[in-house]
Amino acid sequence: MAFREAIRIALQSLWANKLRSILTLIGVVIGVASVIMVITLVAGANKFVATKVYGYGADVFTASKQPAVIFSDAEFMKYQKRKDLKYEAYEAIAERCEACSATGAMANSTGSVVYGTHSATDIDIRGWTSEMPAIYDINIERGRAFTPGEENRRLHIALIGPDIVDNQMGGEDPLGKEIRVDGEHYTVIGVGERKGKTLGQSQDNWVAVPLTTFLDTHGANRSLTLYARARGVGDPLELASDQVRVILRSIRHDRPGEEDSFSVDTNQTFVGIWQSISSSFFAVFVSLAAISLVIGGIVIMNIMLVSVTERTREIGVRKALGARRSDVMSQFLIESATMSFFGGIVGVICGVVLAKLITLIVGFPSDIKIWSVVLGLGVATSVGIFFGVYPARKASKLDPIVALRAEL
Repeated sequence: MAFREAIRIALQSLWANKLRSILTLIGVVIGVASVIMVITLVAGANKFVATKVYGYGADVFTASKQPAVIFSDAEFMKYQKRKDLKYEAYEAIAERCEACSATGAMANSTGSVVYGTHSATDIDIRGWTSEMPAIYDINIERGRAFTPGEENRRLHIALIGPDIVDNQMGGEDPLGKEIRVDGEHYTVIGVGERKGKTLGQSQDNWVAVPLTTFLDTHGANRSLTLYARARGVGDPLELASDQVRVILRSIRHDRPGEEDSFSVDTNQTFVGIWQSISSSFFAVFVSLAAISLVIGGIVIMNIMLVSVTERTREIGVRKALGARRSDVMSQFLIESATMSFFGGIVGVICGVVLAKLITLIVGFPSDIKIWSVVLGLGVATSVGIFFGVYPARKASKLDPIVALRAEL
């Protein structure tokens, strides 16, 4: 039998028994849809982590009192016993790190912003040194950033995010306007570019003031996060981070042989941790999807066995007219593969739609990978072929005389 003819018969069989086909393919559809959805969401999250969460550049690293990611209460309590990183540590790095092209420091809290009769809470209040907008990869869309001189003079000036302009200032020109941040008056001198939402949360709901002013108004008894940009990636990054470690160990009086009383993290540290988590997440869901595929394959095998029984006379006629065992076997294999391939197509569509719905509803990033679509279709077809072998062999072994007599 021609390959095209076998596919046509398979499609006719699917169409003639619509409900049975739907029930047969539901396991394959669920399995493929789950795999595609998970791959799409994990790929989107990986892309987001690599480009946005830690998007201040591969040549930037941080030094802080504790790591960005803590895995246990015991670790948290251990890191809390460390001494805070103070403004003097930032000044030492800025002065002595020759391998650093730029240095900065940040402290932050959550507070309120008032403009006229409009107020808002849960605003991200940031204390920045003058280099932080460039290090943090935020372009100033309107106005300007504050200068080192203004920072040294502890001026009450502020940069604001676009959400502050839209929600508190009614979209009017904010430059030169006065706002109150946690009860303190500040003059707006610049507006950062719009970043949009991530995981359903706005990245534009912030106010940044000079770090020295922030420490005066919010209290200096806090630990800073220090930022440094190396003069390149690779070896320059390693050299710069080593210099920062030496400087911090000397000013914090860490003894030789003792571990650092601070943590140094690079983009790759964060991305590596996330990829480790996401790979575990991916493995769990793919394992669950594999169960659906196995169940779907078993159902396909059962339906193909029923089909062999229903078409015993047809098989007998074909073999009586000269069809070889390989012809009959290939016919049923093509039918089972076509059936599962069709289920794979539906599963791919459902998986992509579900992933995009999740992105639309909760803002979780997604990224469609062509290889995942090909993988989904390939796995679905392979399931059909694997579980179609037994029914196909059974059909091919039927004796034509016995098969013809079965319907008499």
